[in-house]
Amino acid sequence: MSNPKLYRMPVKGGVLTPAEMLRVISLARELGLDGLHFGSRQDIVLPISPERFAADDRYANIGLDPIAEGKSANIISSYVTADIFTKTPWLTSATYLYILEQFQFSPRLEVNITDPKQRMVPLFTGHLNFIASPEEDFWYLYIQLPAWENMETFPALIHSWDIARVVMALDPHGDTLTDLAACVVRVNDKQELKTKNIQKDLTVPFYPFPYYEGMNRLDDKQYWLGLYWRNNWYDLDFLVATCELCMEHRIGKICITPWKSFIITGIPEEKRIEWEKLLGRFGINARHSSLELNWHLPVGNQEALQLKQYLVREFDRRDISTYGLTFGVASPYARPFTSIVVERESGPDFIDGFAVLPAYNLKYARNFDPNSQEYVEYARRVDRTALAELMVELSKLYFEQLNEDRGEVIGAKRPVEKAVKERPFYQCSSCQSLYDPALGDPDQGIRIGTEFADLPDDYSCWTCSAGKSAFRGLVMEV
Repeated sequence: MSNPKLYRMPVKGGVLTPAEMLRVISLARELGLDGLHFGSRQDIVLPISPERFAADDRYANIGLDPIAEGKSANIISSYVTADIFTKTPWLTSATYLYILEQFQFSPRLEVNITDPKQRMVPLFTGHLNFIASPEEDFWYLYIQLPAWENMETFPALIHSWDIARVVMALDPHGDTLTDLAACVVRVNDKQELKTKNIQKDLTVPFYPFPYYEGMNRLDDKQYWLGLYWRNNWYDLDFLVATCELCMEHRIGKICITPWKSFIITGIPEEKRIEWEKLLGRFGINARHSSLELNWHLPVGNQEALQLKQYLVREFDRRDISTYGLTFGVASPYARPFTSIVVERESGPDFIDGFAVLPAYNLKYARNFDPNSQEYVEYARRVDRTALAELMVELSKLYFEQLNEDRGEVIGAKRPVEKAVKERPFYQCSSCQSLYDPALGDPDQGIRIGTEFADLPDDYSCWTCSAGKSAFRGLVMEV
C-alpha cells in the first residue's frame, strides 16, 4: 500500500457544528486515524492512502479531494473573528451565517468573505475576494481568476444577498473568463443585482497580528477559547470530548482558523471550570509563546515544521519580539499571506553521493503588510543559520519603520493599464457630474455596462436631476 496522501474536506466559511465535527471524526476513525489536520483555507485535512480512497465512493461523495490537485477550493470567511476582534460595525455573526446559507453549491473557485478590520483571515488569497465596505451590507469584490496575472476590482459594490449569486455566475467559467469586462457581463447576464457605485477605494487599516490562543473573556457572561497544536495533528479523543462539552453547554459552532487552530466562542462563565478540566485531562497547553502562533506552514510538511521549530528557538534565544509580524513557509498550493515568507530553493538533495544542505530564499511583504500582496526579495540561497540572522534583521527593520502615523494601507489597487487608453464619459452640463458606462447607475436601475445611447429617454442626472439631453460626451485618458 502506498504512502498516505493528503485529502481536503471543505468546511464552508470555516464554521461547523459539533455534530458535523463528530461525523468527520467518525470518518477519520473508519480510516484508521487517531487525529486530523486543519488546512490553510479553514478546511479539514486527512491523510489517506490513494488505494483506500479509490475503493470507497463515500469519501469522494462528501467532497474530499487531493490537495495537490487543488480541486477543493473551500469558502473561507472571517466569521471566526466576528465576536472577538475588531470588526466593521454592521458585519455581525448573523450576516456571515446568512451569506453562507445562500451557498447551496460547492464552488470550484476559491472564495474569500472577509472583514478588512480583522487581521486573522487573509483578504486577497482567493479567486473571488469579497471585502466588507463601510456601506452597510455592501462588499467590494476583488477578482483574480486562475489564469490572471493581476487582481482587478469589480466596478460596483455587491450586496450581501447577491454574493452567492455572483459566485454562481462566475464559478463555472473561471478558466475561460479572460478579463474584468467579461466577468461584468457574466455577472449581469439574466439577473438583476442590488449594487452601489464605489464612492471610495478600499483602504485596509494596519493592525498587529492578534494573540488567538487560550481562555479569553468575551463579555460579562461568556468566554472564548482558542486552541493550537504545534504539529497540527489534533487528537480525535480530545476533539470528541470537546464536541460533547459544546453540545452540553449549547455551543452551536466550532470555527477553524487559517493558522491551523480552532476557536470556540460562547463558553458560559459558570462553566469555565469544566473547560479548564477538559484541557487538564488531555494535557493541553493553551498558552504557547506568541513566537509560535504567528507561523503558517504547509499541512503535513515535516521539513517545514522542523525549520519553524529551529527558527523559533533562535528567536527565543535572542529574546526578540515579533509582535505584529507573521511568518510562513511557502507552499506550492497556496498564495502567501504572511509578512515574511521563507521559500525552499529547488535543487537536488544529493550530488555525487554527498548530501546538499538546503538553501532558502527570504521575502517580505511591502510595509510588512501581507494585504499588499507585493513581496520583496531580501536574500537568496542562504543556509539555515544565515536565514535565522536575516529574519532577526527583518524583525528589527519592521519595528524601525513602524509608526503611529503610518495611516491606512491600500489592500489592493485598481488595475493600472500599461498603455494609455481613451474611454468615453458623459458629463452633466448643469452640475458637472459624470456618467460612466462601465459603472452604470445602479441606484436608478441602470445596469453596469449600459452605453449612454441605451439609457431610457427619461433618464436624469443622479445629482441634480437634469434630463438626459443635459449630458455632453467627452473622452478621458484612463
